[in-house]
Amino acid sequence: MLDRLRYYVNGQAGSISHYVSQGLILSLFSRLPGLPGIAARTFAYRLIMKLDGYAAIEANARLRCTHNIRLGRNVFLDRGVYLHACPAGIEIGADTFIMHHAELHVFNFRDLPHAFIKIGRRCFVGEFTLIRGQGGVVIGDAVLIAPGVQILAVNHNYGLIGIPIMDQGITAKGITIKDGAWLGGGAVILDGVTIGEGAVIGANAVVTKDVPAHSVVVGSPARVIKRYDHGALSQALLREVGIPGCFGGKVSAPEY
Repeated sequence: MLDRLRYYVNGQAGSISHYVSQGLILSLFSRLPGLPGIAARTFAYRLIMKLDGYAAIEANARLRCTHNIRLGRNVFLDRGVYLHACPAGIEIGADTFIMHHAELHVFNFRDLPHAFIKIGRRCFVGEFTLIRGQGGVVIGDAVLIAPGVQILAVNHNYGLIGIPIMDQGITAKGITIKDGAWLGGGAVILDGVTIGEGAVIGANAVVTKDVPAHSVVVGSPARVIKRYDHGALSQALLREVGIPGCFGGKVSAPEY
C-alpha cells in the first residue's frame, strides 16, 4: 500500500513536499476565472514552477510535476491544457500558444534517460494535440501544429508470442521537429523521426521516417510530393526581418 502511495505521489509531483505545495497553490488559484484569475496565477505559480516573465494561464489548466515546468515570456496555456512534466521536464519558449485540451505528457515510469519535451519560441500547438515525450521531443521555433496532431516519442516492442505486448518493453528514440515546420490536422509523428526545417506534413499523414527540409509529405506512410528551393533569399536575411527562411523559397515540381 505504501509503495503504491509513494508511486502516485512521485508521479504527480516528484516528492511529498512538492505534492503539498503544488496541491495547495493549484487548489487556491487554478479555477479563478477571467483576467483576475490569469493575473493571480502569473504571480502565485512562480512558487511552484519556473516563469520567465509573465505567462497567461487560463482557468482549469491541469499541471503536474510543476517544479519541472518552465514557461517563457508571454506563453499562453488555454483552458483544459494538461502538462505532466516528470522527470526531465517540459520547457515552452516565449510567445508560444498551447490551445485547449492539448496534452504534453512526460510520465516516465520506466526510468528512460531522455524523457522531456522542449518547444521553441513563437510556436502554435492546436487543440487536442497529444505530445508524448518519453524519448525526448524537441520542437524548434515558429512551428505550426494543427488540431489533433499526435507526436509520439515512444513505441512498444512486440513479437514474443505468449507475452502481452504491454509486458515486452518499449523503445524511445526521440523526435525532432525543426524551425518553421507545419504539421497538418490529425497528423501522426512516430518515434525516431526528424522533420526538417520548413517541412509541411499533410493532414492525417502518418510519418514513419525522416522528412527532408522544405518538402511536403502526405499519406500513410507519408511520402514526399513536393520540394522547395530557397531562391535568392538567404535564411539570414529572412530571419533578420523575423520570417523563418523556409517561407522564402520557390516551389519545385511534385515528386511521385
